[in-house]
Amino acid sequence: MAELQQTPTSLCCCRKSPPASGPRCVGESGRPAAPPGPGTPRRPLVDVASASNFSCFTLRHFHLDLRVNFAMKEMSGWLVLDLVPVQPGVQTLILDSHPSLLIHAIDCKVPGAGQQAPLSLTYRVDPFTDYGSSLNISLPAAATTPGQLIHVTVRYTTTDGPAIWWLDSELTCGQSRPLLFTQGHSVCNRSFFPCFDTPAVKSTYTATVRVPDGVTVLMSASRSSFSKLDRVFQFSMEFPVPSYLVALVAGELQHVDVGPRSRVWAEPCLLSCAVKKLGGSVERWLGVAEQLFGAYLWGRCDIVFLPPSFPIVAMENPCLTFIIASILESSEFLLIDVVHEIAHGWFGNAVTNATWEEMWLSEGLATYAQRRITTEAYGEAFTCLETAVRLDALHRQLRLLGDNNPVSKLQVKFEPGVNPSSLMNLFTYEKGFCFVAYLSQLCGDVRRFDCFLRDYICEFKFQSVVAQDLIDYFLGYFPELKDAAVSQREGLEFERWLSGSGPPLFEPDLSAGGTLTRPVQDLCDLWRGGAPPDPQTVSTFDLSAWSTFQIVLFLDRMLDLSPLPRGTDSSPVPLPRGTDSNPNTISYWTKIVHRNVFLETFEERNRPCSC
Repeated sequence: MAELQQTPTSLCCCRKSPPASGPRCVGESGRPAAPPGPGTPRRPLVDVASASNFSCFTLRHFHLDLRVNFAMKEMSGWLVLDLVPVQPGVQTLILDSHPSLLIHAIDCKVPGAGQQAPLSLTYRVDPFTDYGSSLNISLPAAATTPGQLIHVTVRYTTTDGPAIWWLDSELTCGQSRPLLFTQGHSVCNRSFFPCFDTPAVKSTYTATVRVPDGVTVLMSASRSSFSKLDRVFQFSMEFPVPSYLVALVAGELQHVDVGPRSRVWAEPCLLSCAVKKLGGSVERWLGVAEQLFGAYLWGRCDIVFLPPSFPIVAMENPCLTFIIASILESSEFLLIDVVHEIAHGWFGNAVTNATWEEMWLSEGLATYAQRRITTEAYGEAFTCLETAVRLDALHRQLRLLGDNNPVSKLQVKFEPGVNPSSLMNLFTYEKGFCFVAYLSQLCGDVRRFDCFLRDYICEFKFQSVVAQDLIDYFLGYFPELKDAAVSQREGLEFERWLSGSGPPLFEPDLSAGGTLTRPVQDLCDLWRGGAPPDPQTVSTFDLSAWSTFQIVLFLDRMLDLSPLPRGTDSSPVPLPRGTDSNPNTISYWTKIVHRNVFLETFEERNRPCSC
């Protein structure tokens, strides 16, 4: 999931470099002499964000059969769960649900038990948290035998739950037809269908969706088909995924292929703009990622652009990334967000954090992978500039929250009732990235670390892991680092990385981006005196040649210097033409205006944006 666009802050002088590395892996292949054996992920028995008893069952597969009713703003149908009990004597199946789900009936079939017709089951719905409830289903005796496959069918109707977004036509980009989309991260899909709503559980799924004429349905699935006569869409996800990665969008959508395994979907009025912005880049980024981390596992890599009502920037739904359409105004932010979601194909989707308390296992690794991809595709300077912008944001957030705030930990312990989505922050991404970058530095060669990540994916693909799984695999992969006790280095202990609050204990060297960041800092320094700079001096800086990230870094650091010296309105902060329509630069510019009251300049700059 692309991180929310938060205001970055100035680089902090407290950044630390790691001590000299201990013994490093050597060898022409960059591989350890004796790779570790197969790993067995540590599956948690309890997830405080889930009401379900997921550890009592194996979920092999589930099927959704839904009818979409735009007039009533509801989906109705049924869910079939293929379950196998793993513990004796478990007489109740508990699923995550939501008060917005109307449960009509539940029944059960036990293959081989001599049962002809489905057996109707009793159930009750209990409160759990403000983001969900528990659906308690009493199982027949024949369905409680460990190893026995059972089919549980839940007939239900969705209403206005947090996962389901019904947009009237006026709220869409084309304003001609209504649109429906779902957003499951992190614990919202329990309002889409009853489920084990925890990232610890993965399964395959299929879906049948019936819609009115003129509506196209897409899902995060590896295969799809359509019957025009019946207006029925069929989907199949043949790879195991957690519940939060099941996604659906339905509306007036068209597509253009932009590569051999990728296409862009959007409302007709947006499609040409989206295709123009992405072009053939998706296949290029996929190719670079495959060189670094191994084969792309999901088959399709399609992208759908959604109206500004989409609640986040982007979401890495497998096979079908959801992206907010407003990002099309900024080519560089679009690039970063799409590459980040592509990186999730390996880190987050293939190998998933088993609990929301360790979201950095998805976002931190995906951010590191994103930056490896952009380094190979666009050079180290570009990546260092983008990283500087994000790490500035991290340090600003630290100044606001304080070094001892528990949300700055990589391992955040949730109290019961806390919504995991409320703790999504820059630490998940950037502090997680810094820890992964530190692991890369320890092994002494970024290419060898690429090899480690490739084998890590191969070892744990389609499974959910905890941080200790990653650490154990790392130390087993590089035994000389384990022998050197790198996990216990004073001030850089792995345990301190994970459970300690405050800034990262190490940040990567960004000096390779100096050609791009140095002019930004030089221009900012002109305002550090007690008087505004001479306009002629400011004019020597050609901001029209600057990239979006340079402009954002400049405006952000000027925001840190605000309020600026008196008289600055006679020598205002420059903003190059051509960036006026970029929502990212407008956001920073507006904040500077607010702090310094350059009203005339603001009115001149604040023009409507268009794609």
